[in-house]
Amino acid sequence: MSAHVIADDAEALAVAAELAEEFRAGAAARDAERRLPREEVRRLSASGLLAVTVPAEHGGADVRQETLAEIFRLLASADASLAQIPQSHFVYVNVIRRQGTEQQRRFFFAELLAGRRFGNAQSEAGTQHVQDIRTRLEPQADGSYLMTGVKHYSTGALFADWIPVLARAGDGALHVAYVPRDAPGLTVVDDWDGMGQRTTASGTVRLDGVPVPADRVLPHHLTFQGPQLHGATAQLLHAAIDTGIAAGALAEAVAFVRTKSRPWFESLAEGHASAADDPLLIHRFGELALLVRAAEALLREAARAVDGAAAHLTDETAAEASLAVAAAKVQAAQAAVEVADALFEVSGTRSALHSLNLHRHWRDARTHTLHDPVRWKIQHLGRFVLHGTRPPRHGLL
Repeated sequence: MSAHVIADDAEALAVAAELAEEFRAGAAARDAERRLPREEVRRLSASGLLAVTVPAEHGGADVRQETLAEIFRLLASADASLAQIPQSHFVYVNVIRRQGTEQQRRFFFAELLAGRRFGNAQSEAGTQHVQDIRTRLEPQADGSYLMTGVKHYSTGALFADWIPVLARAGDGALHVAYVPRDAPGLTVVDDWDGMGQRTTASGTVRLDGVPVPADRVLPHHLTFQGPQLHGATAQLLHAAIDTGIAAGALAEAVAFVRTKSRPWFESLAEGHASAADDPLLIHRFGELALLVRAAEALLREAARAVDGAAAHLTDETAAEASLAVAAAKVQAAQAAVEVADALFEVSGTRSALHSLNLHRHWRDARTHTLHDPVRWKIQHLGRFVLHGTRPPRHGLL
């Protein structure tokens, strides 16, 4: 496999904008038919976008988080499912940056520059809570491991070359094992049946005595022993996806009202010849534009906070970045759901036709915003404002 190597932030944004327009054309049909975007994911790899956070000393563009967030926002405005597929990819690139040995970094960064993709096998069903990880790494006499467990919601795994797996060692410490997609004992099942994000293939990964060499295991528990941005960078990309969904839904509503909607008869009687001239609709579009603009502004602010904290990482800067991302995620989730719902309100009865598949925006928004509860993000914002309590160190904030 070979891939273009992107040089800098400007090129990364230009490539993302071009691919977003390319992917937009088939998004509705892919969703309606649940046609998995294998060719589109291949195009992402070949474009070099999946390697843009590789450090400069290893040959990558090492783009800012502000740039990465905008890449995800652009892609999600075109196809929210497609944008979600590489989210975990970048999360596990960050794990290598923070916890990988020099040898591990050299190996995996070369893989990324060649266009290889990371998937995700982290969440488990039937456990007490989301961080109750029961997949186990069993040590072998030669220093390697055998890994056993079952993972659900494994977005990206079906398209991956490497699947990072969250697992616990014998002492209970959390690790990430990077496993080849074709490893013996590893099975990826395409059984995702969500109402939205239909083409993410977020199915099941089964691990039945999967062999893992020692140099493919990273000590993820160390990530949370000091100030860290692991959760903030992961959540920033989720916020970018929701912001993109909101922007995409608003653009679809604008196009529909301009070209397909009939004016309401009372508006017509007052001299407004088209639906787009209806003052009540204009007012509603203004409200929706405010929601999207607020989400975009908070996303930029959060990304800059993460970039700033990465340059000068302390407990204080990490907390500021986490709270900024929390605020962006709350606003983005609210904007995505409300704007995607209001698309029908402003567009009228015809917009509800199943054949148009405009409801994919709402289904995607409603599904993706369930990823983690925004109520707890608001809780941490409130605790900080009232008591100066810094947010906890974990991967979901």
